[in-house]
Amino acid sequence: MFSTEQACWFIRKVICWRAVASIAWAVLLLPPITAVFVILSRFSLLHPIHTTSECLSLLTSTSAIFSFILLGGVVVMVGFLNLEYYTVIPTIACSKIALFGQLLHPRQFVNSLVHCMMGLIVAWCCTVTTGDRYEMLSYVCVQSDGSSQMCLNEYHLVFLLAGAFVGFSHSLLGVIHNMNYVSFHTVQQYKYLRFKGSLPLVVKCSATQALYSIRNFIVVYFFLGHIPRAWISKTLNLHLNSSVHTLDSIAGLLDLSLLYQLWISATFLLFTWYITLLLFRIFVTEVYSFPVQSSFTEDAHLCLPKVLTDKQPMILKFLAMQDLALLSQRSPSRRCEVFSLSQPGGHPHNWNAISQECLSLLTDLTQRLVVYHDTVATNGRAKSLSAGSERKTSSETSVTSGTEDLMSPRPSVLMKTPASVFARSVVGGPQSPLTAPFTPDLDSPFASPALRRLTAPVEQCSPWYGTVQSPHIMRRAPKLWSTSTDSQGNGSPLSAASVHTSKQETSQPSLLAQFLQNRKEQVKNFLAKRVLIMYLFHKLPEASSQALFADSQAHIWALEGLSYLVQASFSEDQFGVVQTTLPSILSCMLVLQEAVDRHFKLPHASSKPVRSTSSMGDSTYKTLRFALRATLKTAIYRITTTFGDHLNAVQVSAEHRKRLQQFLEYKE
Repeated sequence: MFSTEQACWFIRKVICWRAVASIAWAVLLLPPITAVFVILSRFSLLHPIHTTSECLSLLTSTSAIFSFILLGGVVVMVGFLNLEYYTVIPTIACSKIALFGQLLHPRQFVNSLVHCMMGLIVAWCCTVTTGDRYEMLSYVCVQSDGSSQMCLNEYHLVFLLAGAFVGFSHSLLGVIHNMNYVSFHTVQQYKYLRFKGSLPLVVKCSATQALYSIRNFIVVYFFLGHIPRAWISKTLNLHLNSSVHTLDSIAGLLDLSLLYQLWISATFLLFTWYITLLLFRIFVTEVYSFPVQSSFTEDAHLCLPKVLTDKQPMILKFLAMQDLALLSQRSPSRRCEVFSLSQPGGHPHNWNAISQECLSLLTDLTQRLVVYHDTVATNGRAKSLSAGSERKTSSETSVTSGTEDLMSPRPSVLMKTPASVFARSVVGGPQSPLTAPFTPDLDSPFASPALRRLTAPVEQCSPWYGTVQSPHIMRRAPKLWSTSTDSQGNGSPLSAASVHTSKQETSQPSLLAQFLQNRKEQVKNFLAKRVLIMYLFHKLPEASSQALFADSQAHIWALEGLSYLVQASFSEDQFGVVQTTLPSILSCMLVLQEAVDRHFKLPHASSKPVRSTSSMGDSTYKTLRFALRATLKTAIYRITTTFGDHLNAVQVSAEHRKRLQQFLEYKE
């Protein structure tokens, strides 16, 4: 295991500088964006020349410069929050209660509070640039008796409250739509072209979300507007002008000029934040080329094989897998380094490290699919499956070249891991998982004893121990009787002898434990009959399937990298290092295809969701399972087309040979 300094080298030297570059570009774009906002907020069709000169004088005034400084600070803070909260593996809520848990998380509360403050600052800057009746919080008003006093300017107050409300709404929508999720584009483009192509979407999303946010704010202010107005006037000792309609009334809220200014200001606020988010996504996901091997030992942790196999931050893991996929397709010179032998010794260390990590990823996905299918088959539907779980990294498991070791299930896949959407993704270590957040939740009030039995380690006497087999070859024995939850937790097959063992006789639960267990079951049954509780705890099958494939982008790159390297080895592998692991690669892909085919036979997995274009939240994770299925089939065809009848000499099982023959005959 390498040191902490080596673990964070990529964050310090690459990711942080990319984030700084994105923030710098967002700050540089702030003056032209502000100028457009000022023109739109003060422009008059009746006096265009006068309005233009007024806007120019306003942009060069001292108040405008001070507003630029505050807006620049807000942009820097937004960029820092993007760096702090981003993730390459989205956390998908599989139930309503899980989504509420994300929204009520203390880390999310702090995030919402910061966004409220930033929205308040941006709204104050908008009032300064807009001017007129919105500029000051107080003004001198003349009463009916002719006396003058300081009165509260409710227009200014409404602007400030609207900015805070829009900031708060933005933070909540960020959790609901996974706006902190950073995806990698399939088609590689220059940063300028990506920014130019995404700019219309940013404008559309900003204007649309601003419209809905202002609508919701008007409704809230209509019912609760008197509370902040009375508190501010009492705190600052300001009077209310009785000759002016209050803005929490229908007559006050029907001011079209006020509504337009609120909408323009909210659009400006969201546009600056979305531009910062867009630039961050573009810079962070830029392709990074890792060296395959190095002549110096101290630089070994910078090389691609070491980066793939060691515990690294997730962004580094994904960029390394992306580089592997591009290397295998477009770089013959770097492929030669992968196929090369070490000197002295003549061992294919590069190929072994890369292939074992890719096979480990694919094997972990296969085991997750098997566990999911067993859960669905046992319960009739996907029950008690939580969105957040403590997932282990693929590098924690070693993969041997033998087919049996690769295909054997590992009980550690079922570890519970409640990783949150608010967990920092830039920190490396064991807390940065690569697998998807999808494990059975045994603490759910609706978890069945049969589900708890599935989470136990698989023993050698179990019929499921060993190679993962097809459901047509190996089936479970029928259940002739039921046992207690404790007796089912050992994972062994049920039998009459196991019920009457001396071990169970000596471990009978006490009366207090039985009493508590009975009361617990009564509470579960009572809650299960409540409609609201069932609505909150009801699992969403579509979201469960999406969570199962949440990290499948890494598996897609692993399939592409392996298949292209195997294809290139037919003519470029001079030492035959790939052929030694070809049986393991084919068996791993075929077993994964069988598990994927079983998954797509489920009702909720076959419906392809429609990508949403009304939000800046990236919804590509919803279609990852379809991309994985297509990539898997293409990868197998790529290998079979290249090797052809030579695959008949590869030692695989009879079932796998039959599947390979179907690929050779183009019948799949």
